[in-house]
Amino acid sequence: MDRNSTINVLSPISRRDFLTLSSAATITLGFGGLLQKAHAASPHVLPPLPYAENALEPFISAKTLGVHYGKHHKGYVDNLNKLIENSEFAHLALEKIIVGTAEKADKAAIFNNAAQSWNHAFYWQCLKPNGGGEPSAAFQQRLEASFGSMADFRKELTASAVTLFGSGWAWLVLDGEKLKILKTSNAATPLEKGMKPLLVIDVWEHAYYLDYQNRRAEYVSAVLDKIINWRFAEKNLV
Repeated sequence: MDRNSTINVLSPISRRDFLTLSSAATITLGFGGLLQKAHAASPHVLPPLPYAENALEPFISAKTLGVHYGKHHKGYVDNLNKLIENSEFAHLALEKIIVGTAEKADKAAIFNNAAQSWNHAFYWQCLKPNGGGEPSAAFQQRLEASFGSMADFRKELTASAVTLFGSGWAWLVLDGEKLKILKTSNAATPLEKGMKPLLVIDVWEHAYYLDYQNRRAEYVSAVLDKIINWRFAEKNLV
């Protein structure tokens, strides 16, 4: 039996979705087990923050983190559980729900809450106290190979985050063998596009408005300079 036949026997999903979910599974393992409960079958649970609510100050305040995590992220998880109760998605992991509902108008509410639950769980891992600085030499070489230089990488990621109209996310992703910058609006993720997320900056207003008001560029610079978690991105690349 060839590889394609094996995929068809194992699952009714498409080859593209199979590859997407394989990448998602790798990312889940890269979270170091912290998100296992968040990615388990329903009912989904709010994963614990990997640091105290005040640990990212002064760059992100405890007030912002409390509202962002305790209100917004929790709300997505709670809403998702209500929406999928007694449905065909009730016992699926977040990644499978995201891929299974993407671009389906009648499943938009489920997709939005599942994707936002996943996006936020991923985002918290992208930040850390006393972060920032430079990535490892090996990771920096990968970035330079894809973007030309670290300065060019930072410029492109910053531009994507700052210029994204409305709410959304600015991602560093692995697309095949190449690192790319991807910006997604609202709840969209790289998963349904078959890309592997490595790092993300949340540019929904609730991520920064209490601390920076309309100064999104200042928030993005603070994240990249002071609290970005390069080690998490590097683990996701493996």
